[in-house]
Amino acid sequence: MTLPPWHLHPDVLALTVALEGSYLWALRRLGPRTVAPTEPSATRGQIASFSLGVLSIFIASEWPIHDLAEHSLLFVHMSQHLLISLVAPPLLLLGTPAWLLRKLVSPRPIRWVVRNMARPLIAMVLFNVVIVVTHWPPVMDLMLRHHPLHFVGHLVLFGSASLMWWPVISPLPEMPGLSYPVRMLYLFLQSLVPTVPASFLTFGSKPLYAFYAEAPRIWGVSALTDQTIAGLVMKLAGGAILWTAIAIIFFKWYRQEQTEGWDALAMHRVDREISSELSRKEHAKR
Repeated sequence: MTLPPWHLHPDVLALTVALEGSYLWALRRLGPRTVAPTEPSATRGQIASFSLGVLSIFIASEWPIHDLAEHSLLFVHMSQHLLISLVAPPLLLLGTPAWLLRKLVSPRPIRWVVRNMARPLIAMVLFNVVIVVTHWPPVMDLMLRHHPLHFVGHLVLFGSASLMWWPVISPLPEMPGLSYPVRMLYLFLQSLVPTVPASFLTFGSKPLYAFYAEAPRIWGVSALTDQTIAGLVMKLAGGAILWTAIAIIFFKWYRQEQTEGWDALAMHRVDREISSELSRKEHAKR
């Protein structure tokens, strides 16, 4: 068996075009009304980051990854999950300027979710519970056999991943991210947790998922070999993404310490604490 026949998924194309189009429209129409006249609505880096995030969603959800993941290969499905959870969310968050992100979380229900569910411990636990549940064999088989449930599963995975990345990336002083050292510790712990489900896949003696055990094989990859590769993808590729983020944070921290010194770092912490206190008082008034 070779690759499945090429065909476009119109729903995926419509979603990604709407996402990118809405972003560019907001920068063009809403940005000039919000930012200072001398400032751009978004930097080139932010626009590139957001566009790469949208592209990641498109690649994960279009042919051939979508078709292979839903019909033949578990390791492709695992790669799809990494794009949805560890690649697209941080790129989209990095690409969203603070003024636009503030507008997006301004509705009371969304603001409540972000303020309460994006707390580091809660966000980490929530994301990893979603990982475990969505990879539990009965749930995985059910999602693979019913497309609407699979879509909901991916949506929940993306949402929980966005909350998990928030403490690392948030540009909003009223909902501040963690300090550089704590961000690195947070991501280090996050890199350890998926080891458990990944080990079941890598060292399993028989296929865990009935759907993939019954699926037509492609490229001569057996169901058990496919499962082993999937576990390695989950652990090694996922870990590589998180450790790359840790390295980037470390060098940003080092560069800030070299250029601004410890006094400036202390002032950043004070500013963050003041912003958090003001935010708590504002929340208490409401």
